[in-house]
Amino acid sequence: MGKIIAVANQKGGVGKTTTAINLAASLAALEFKTLLVDADPQANATSGLGFDPATITSSIYECMVEDVKVEEIILQSPNIDFLDLIPSHIDLVGAEVEMINVPNREEKMREALKSLKQHYDFIIIDCSPSLGLITVNSLTAADSVVIPVQCEYFALEGLGKLLNTIKIIQSRLNTDLAIEGILLTMYDVRLRLSNQVVEEVKTHFQQMVFDTIIPRNVKLSESPSFGIPALLHDAESKGALSYLNLAREIAEKNSVELAK
Repeated sequence: MGKIIAVANQKGGVGKTTTAINLAASLAALEFKTLLVDADPQANATSGLGFDPATITSSIYECMVEDVKVEEIILQSPNIDFLDLIPSHIDLVGAEVEMINVPNREEKMREALKSLKQHYDFIIIDCSPSLGLITVNSLTAADSVVIPVQCEYFALEGLGKLLNTIKIIQSRLNTDLAIEGILLTMYDVRLRLSNQVVEEVKTHFQQMVFDTIIPRNVKLSESPSFGIPALLHDAESKGALSYLNLAREIAEKNSVELAK
């Protein structure tokens, strides 16, 4: 039985989509059958895997709003074995409005993805940078959540709001939702501020923080423009290796569950 992991932070620019793409690609490189779900209307995870969002006719939006079967819209990664994608497109923006009067509207994504858990080891959801209905759907569907936090000033700003949202979802919609871990991103070893943020986050959240820290890395920034994960752009780059380490860390943590 696979595990659904949402990558969420309502704060933009924290490396959320970068994490979703590269974590999914790294898990696939470790030969775990992996599905990346693009639940962000900006569709950056879709284009980051080499698909043109303008040509996408069916996405996670149709599964949630029009009850299209999710198996019908899965795309295979052209470059990476073991990696599939459920794409997004701009119509997802309208889903929140269209679902306002729908019964159990917070559970539409969970219903859509339920049948896929037996076919994948990991399902990674790239959430939109908001705490709206689509993100609530993603967290309701997920078994756990990875929270990227950038090593910059105001790093902890907004984190309290996200943790509060997670608590509400745990109490009302998804009692099994766990925090997979807090991931420190955009770390610059030369900056005292980066080191201060690492210390602050580790002091606050202790065991919840991943051992792996994602550095600022040119190859990580460049790879989406080529439509490939960093692993294919430059497998030896610090960014690619860091996400591979994160994938190993998550796989080890979940080894007992995956063995079931």
